[in-house]
Amino acid sequence: MKKVTLFQNAASRHIYENSSLYMFITVLFLMGVVFGAILVNSLSYTQKEDLFYYLSRFFGQVSQGKIASDHEMFTQSLSHNLKYISFIWILGISIVGLPIILILLFLKGMVVGFTVGFLVNQMGWNGFLLSFVSVLPQNIFIVPVFIIIAAFAVSLSVKMIRRLFLRQVREPLKPSIYRYILTLGLSILFLAAAGAIEAYISPSLMKGVVSYLGQ
Repeated sequence: MKKVTLFQNAASRHIYENSSLYMFITVLFLMGVVFGAILVNSLSYTQKEDLFYYLSRFFGQVSQGKIASDHEMFTQSLSHNLKYISFIWILGISIVGLPIILILLFLKGMVVGFTVGFLVNQMGWNGFLLSFVSVLPQNIFIVPVFIIIAAFAVSLSVKMIRRLFLRQVREPLKPSIYRYILTLGLSILFLAAAGAIEAYISPSLMKGVVSYLGQ
């Protein structure tokens, strides 16, 4: 219990000390979401029809239970998200990866925004309901993980740049690197939870919604 309290205090202190960074990272992600939603309107009618055709086929397979097995979906989800955050994590200790980290975070937000925006654009409130059960559940875990990893990566990258190029030695890097490794480990646990939701819960919710809309 004492360790949990110490961890909570350390996490609260970290967020408070880096509140401006977290604000910037969150706003950048939300800008990606908005841009992705706006991007839907730039698609031509033919492109929208083609995408909606494949989307309709996918929902048809969902309603018939013809999608990949739960284990395969879990493995694919965890593998995809783990590769993405691992790449961001590595960029955080590469010094030159700072702008790429921000671009990757923006792109992640853009994908989420485009997915929701396309469903709503094509299906109205029905699309919003589908996005609510197919996109939201797992992203409750995934989005905070991406924001936290990106914030840690940016923070560490800035510290390393200051030490190497500006000769500003304010604090030893070793504790920051230890926290960085710990954050990656905890992120994997949350991504596993997100993968479990996407594999074992979301398909059932989607099947129920698709069946309801098909009535």
